[in-house]
Amino acid sequence: MTSAAQTCDIAIIGGGLVGASLAVALAPLNLRIVLIEATPPPRGAPSWDERCIALNAASQQIVAGLGLWDALRPSAVPILSTHISERGRFGVARFTAEQAGLPALGYNVPIRAIGAVFADAAAKTSMQTLMPAKLKSLLPAGDVVRLGVNTQEGEIELQAQLVIAADGARSTVRELLGIGAETRDYQQSAIVTAIRPQRAHRGVAYERFLPSGPLAVLPKPDDAQGQACSLVWTVASENCAGYLALDDEQFLAAAEDAFGERLGRFTALGRRVAYPLERVISERLSAPRVLFLGNAAQSLHPVAAQGFNLGLRDVANLAEVLAEPGDRGTSERLARYEAQRERDRARVAGFTDGLVRLFSNAVPGLRALRHLGLLALDLTPPLKQAVLQQNLGYGASVPALARRHG
Repeated sequence: MTSAAQTCDIAIIGGGLVGASLAVALAPLNLRIVLIEATPPPRGAPSWDERCIALNAASQQIVAGLGLWDALRPSAVPILSTHISERGRFGVARFTAEQAGLPALGYNVPIRAIGAVFADAAAKTSMQTLMPAKLKSLLPAGDVVRLGVNTQEGEIELQAQLVIAADGARSTVRELLGIGAETRDYQQSAIVTAIRPQRAHRGVAYERFLPSGPLAVLPKPDDAQGQACSLVWTVASENCAGYLALDDEQFLAAAEDAFGERLGRFTALGRRVAYPLERVISERLSAPRVLFLGNAAQSLHPVAAQGFNLGLRDVANLAEVLAEPGDRGTSERLARYEAQRERDRARVAGFTDGLVRLFSNAVPGLRALRHLGLLALDLTPPLKQAVLQQNLGYGASVPALARRHG
């Protein structure tokens, strides 16, 4: 380890989508920022079946506020309406961009494209990037945090006023500090792929609840006929290997049977990848001179596509908290961040967990109540508006970056 430690204002641990977006958000502050990331971001060529993320309206405005939407727009497909149903029931809840007074409820965007745009923008800042590099030690010491980092050139020591952990659900920062997390294994896995139905999606995102979990079909970019769709199918983990072992024709038939006939026959299938699903909620959002955001703070079930959108609001709120001059790692600033984020985090975490539990429960009579609930949601304007605002990303206090930028 070097004899003299390198100093910085902020060390960001994790250079994924959340960490890179934070670096861009903080660039106007002219701070000394060091980003530490274990692996380079994936690049690769576009493909029709690549994995996507649904950005809600608030997240699209955050990206616009960072000055990155024009670069991302060509890769995005608008979600003009949503259609929520349960298999075997007639109750349906519908939300439209027209009802929200917006051009779109959100946008489905390839992860590759988001990562490339964010990484390119971060590379143009004055931030120093250590990649590949791995955090080995972390010790709060008075008005700084001391970090030991393994790089390709050897181990170095850093001192930062503030450490921001954006290093995922299995956060190394959280582990080094001995901070626990509430973990809930849903005993479910998400099979993620792409399909081409016979009928055009027309900008509609479908969420269909099945006994095993939700099945989502969303508009997908890179398709002139408007037929490519992302498919995220939640199944019981014990059955996941069986679904993956099906040939393409068998899998398409099973997915089509589960989804129903709204888009006609499923005619093409992309690569299938499965991810085990669990909820990981950090016991704390901060430690002395350390903050957690993104999946390091909360990793959620993908139902309703809330996780990354919540992480972007973490970024937007934190950019506000750190905008004022002075020591960025004081307990007062950390407390302000926690106060701004806790309500939003609790609301979204409770909302997603409640959906999973409600629609995975086979208690007699509960299916009828869910059916009535979907009908009530579609027919009760105040309730529908509250859920709509939640899904748009405006269910709690709205950070400045998430407000309309034209």
